[in-house]
Amino acid sequence: MCPPAAGPLEDYAACFDELFSRLAQRRGFREYLTGLLAPRDRNKTLTGLAGAEPVEGAQHAAVQRLQYFLSQSTWDADEVNRRRLELLVNAPVTAPHARGVIAIDDSGDRKDGTRTAHVGRQWLGRYGKTDNGIVTVTTVWADERVYYPLHAEAYTPASHFARKQADPGFRTKLQIAADLIDKALTAGVVCRAVVADSFYGEHDDLRGALRQSGLGFVMALKPSRGTWQYGADAHTPKDAARTVPWGGPEHPGGWQPVQRRFRDGHTETWWATDARLGWWGPDGHTRLVIATTDPATLPDKATWYLATNLARPGGPHDIPEAAHEPADLTEVVRLYGIRHWIEQSYKQVKDELGWADFQVRSATAIRRHQTLVNCAFSFCWNTWFDPPSTNDNVTTPAEPVPDDSGERGHHSRPHG
Repeated sequence: MCPPAAGPLEDYAACFDELFSRLAQRRGFREYLTGLLAPRDRNKTLTGLAGAEPVEGAQHAAVQRLQYFLSQSTWDADEVNRRRLELLVNAPVTAPHARGVIAIDDSGDRKDGTRTAHVGRQWLGRYGKTDNGIVTVTTVWADERVYYPLHAEAYTPASHFARKQADPGFRTKLQIAADLIDKALTAGVVCRAVVADSFYGEHDDLRGALRQSGLGFVMALKPSRGTWQYGADAHTPKDAARTVPWGGPEHPGGWQPVQRRFRDGHTETWWATDARLGWWGPDGHTRLVIATTDPATLPDKATWYLATNLARPGGPHDIPEAAHEPADLTEVVRLYGIRHWIEQSYKQVKDELGWADFQVRSATAIRRHQTLVNCAFSFCWNTWFDPPSTNDNVTTPAEPVPDDSGERGHHSRPHG
């Protein structure tokens, strides 16, 4: 994404130099990313990033320097993220295109105490229970080949506000998600559709906001989501699926086979259909698409109930002036299948890059840490698509810096 320079990390970091007003800030940026990208043999707290002892090393000069860089220095995290996305959007190998998706999700991590910004007792999806922690709403751009974070914003529980949910400063996760989508569009990100799980797909207001923004969406619904109907009519998406005829693969009735290709290269045959539930149906403004491995049993872990505003090919909304190209069942299933890359990205930013390892309390420092983790994630793509030269005999003299030997032990090259 940038011209070759002294090395991959130096090259990548140089793309951000204009955003840091002082040499110390630029140095802090490089050191922080180096620590995040180093092999993970301990938590990536400030002492871990600086290579200092966990307890005694807290007052070490290198640790204090990173502490100041993260908490008190004057750089702007939003500007750094803007620059990161500018590089990704303008690089041919990572540029968003009209067949990809913007995925919305949130993820929670345990955090103790009551004085840390955004921390409260709330649902933490990663652990499947309510606990004390911090939840961050995120957006990711993805296609079948590339995925990377766009924006992230921590959700602040109502308990932090004087008037709770009635407080003017309180924002729901849905409001945050809608704002992050607007930021993605402003950054020049394009997509075929916005995708999300049932927490976001269940809310009519969010789908309505996406429709008004001219965006397509493919969003999951809970199988038990109730819709008022008469008598024996279908009342839930699962009821609607059961009304579609199925006589087995040789006599599929109203179901059509779709091929799903997974990231390890193997393929599976799923079955999909346009179902009807109340005002949702193949010829309505919102379609109810159901995809499953087995229409006879509709297994919970291998059945999707999807709401989409992408028109059925040949239907009444497949018209030249339509905001979106029509999408057949294979296309709808493909788009929602890409959503699972956001789960993969969580594993990498959390398990390898230290997303939840911060030990700072202020909202500013937390936001900066998350921004730097996303920078480290993007550096990995930069290195993947533009690997460093294998000519180890060519070296570039290092920029002279004050002697700080002992502040950080020798580290091998960071792994992307």
